Amino acid sequence: MVIAGTEGYTESADSLIARYESVSFAEKYESVFHLMPEKTSDVLDIGAGTGADAAWFAAAGHRVLAVEPTDRLRDSAKAIHPSPLIEWVADSLPDLRKLISLGQSFDLVLLTAVWMHLAQQERHKAMPNVAALLKADGVLLMSLRHGPVPENRRMFQVSVDETILLAEREGLRNTLNIEVQSAQLINRQAGVTWSWLAFSKSYA
Repeated sequence: MVIAGTEGYTESADSLIARYESVSFAEKYESVFHLMPEKTSDVLDIGAGTGADAAWFAAAGHRVLAVEPTDRLRDSAKAIHPSPLIEWVADSLPDLRKLISLGQSFDLVLLTAVWMHLAQQERHKAMPNVAALLKADGVLLMSLRHGPVPENRRMFQVSVDETILLAEREGLRNTLNIEVQSAQLINRQAGVTWSWLAFSKSYA
């Protein structure tokens, strides 16, 4: 059974792995690098793909829980980026049943290039589950894709305003809202841009 939102990823895994691994962490997160934790932290990477981001955090000494629903990508990630600091979980949005059952919370939750795979109803269902995984002083960091949809992919247009509203309903406060060009040349040529959003727990 194909998990909603992962359509096309197994079939294109080889080319996608090469693309994802060709972009460095510094390039990908240049605009939000200042939000990366300095002290040793618990990091949750939802939609971890080939594990490149998880590997960067692990190399910096952070403990990483990497969630990836596509078996082909997850298996490749384990082989490419083996680390005792990375734990892999096969799970998916919007429910995250396995992840939530672990009862863990995190200093940083990453949703990079993931949110656009969820339909509106799924996004409304997912946000409470994601917010519940944050520690009291945790940060949620998301990137929203804007631009044409590649063939054989399930993607939706996602708006900054809707995302902020959904997060605020769960007690999250928006602390960053910027739009940048894609770090991947093929995406830039296609006119793809990204919005970076950061949220923190609200104490109000």
